[in-house]
Amino acid sequence: MADDRPAQGPRFRWPVEWLGILPFAVFAVLFLILPTMKIVVGAFQTPEGGFTFQNIIELNTDSIRSAYWTSIKLSFVTALLGCAVGFAMAAAVVFGGLPKGIRSPLLTFSGVASNFAGVPLAFAFIATLGPVGLVTVWLRTEFGINLRAMGFNLLSFWGLVITYLFFQIPLMILIITPALDGLKREWREAAAVLGATGVQYWRMVALPILFPSILGTFALLFANAFGAVATAFALTGPQLNIVPIKLFAQIRGDVLGNPNLGYALAFGMIVITAAANFLYIWLRVRSERWLK
Repeated sequence: MADDRPAQGPRFRWPVEWLGILPFAVFAVLFLILPTMKIVVGAFQTPEGGFTFQNIIELNTDSIRSAYWTSIKLSFVTALLGCAVGFAMAAAVVFGGLPKGIRSPLLTFSGVASNFAGVPLAFAFIATLGPVGLVTVWLRTEFGINLRAMGFNLLSFWGLVITYLFFQIPLMILIITPALDGLKREWREAAAVLGATGVQYWRMVALPILFPSILGTFALLFANAFGAVATAFALTGPQLNIVPIKLFAQIRGDVLGNPNLGYALAFGMIVITAAANFLYIWLRVRSERWLK
């Protein structure tokens, strides 16, 4: 006997598999997307709420241009040194014949140190390399080496470079180690069969393959240093003219402070860091094609 019941349409199925990322989505909207939109809108507003380009035009003043240049130079130097030292350390662990027991502690420490920043990091370096820091006093009393007399000042551009390297180098190690692991042994064996030396292998095979990863990590380290504010402010205060410190002064409402100009400063930082992160993602995708 035929079934005369009407055919039921497809039932609506709740996408329960997406519930796992719901907390992250809410967090991203509340603490990333909405604040970014607020900054972008505020950069083109007057204190009364009207539309204006004046805040963007005022970024072309000598003081702000100098702050951007100092920040770019600081980010470039720390990213360059972080990539060089971090790559050398990662390569030594992966290919250098070091004991296998070193790799796990190094990666664990790198994971912790890459996120160690802000006031605790500034205090640690002041207590170590400050005018009366532990190492500073030890070198002066035991070896007669006066870092201050030699021109070293932790509360300066190069002092901030040394401090930033504490989290830049570990970040490079964490990112470049999987890329080094992805270099296939067959490539080195093939190069050796063809008569290539170790230097020729690295120059003609390994480094060209790793170059997108290295350049992409450099862009990420650049963005990481460019947006750091807590460490720089806790270490140098207003002495160093960089964009995050100038932004902090404008938003806080110091004398002659202009919150909307602060939004414009933040908007410029967003553009620069977004470009650096986009370059990192694009280059990482390219490198993964070789390493798969």
